[in-house]
Amino acid sequence: MCPYRLVLEHVTSRWGVLVLIALLERPYRFSELRRAIGRVSEKMLTQTLQTLERDGLVHRDAKPVIPPRVDYSLTDLGREAAEQVKTLASWTEQRMDAVLEARQAYDERKAP
Repeated sequence: MCPYRLVLEHVTSRWGVLVLIALLERPYRFSELRRAIGRVSEKMLTQTLQTLERDGLVHRDAKPVIPPRVDYSLTDLGREAAEQVKTLASWTEQRMDAVLEARQAYDERKAP
């Protein structure tokens, strides 16, 4: 697989999109981010954050305190990607009525 396609897959994955958009607002601790996104398992959020961190989009700041504190934020590269993803998400929200109409028309054409 081409490297750019792999990064595109990470950025546009189900949880990748939501993580990037959430982190546009502000840095989050893990549990805060999980609540902000909703319905994501701890395992999936961990994997998504690690993948985005590896791609240079997310910064993980682990503070040596008790209890441990880890904050996640966007890098400059991550902010660029998040802005692009947010634009696509906004377009989707604005054009949802047209999508629903297209789906209905398709289903009606395909109905027996």
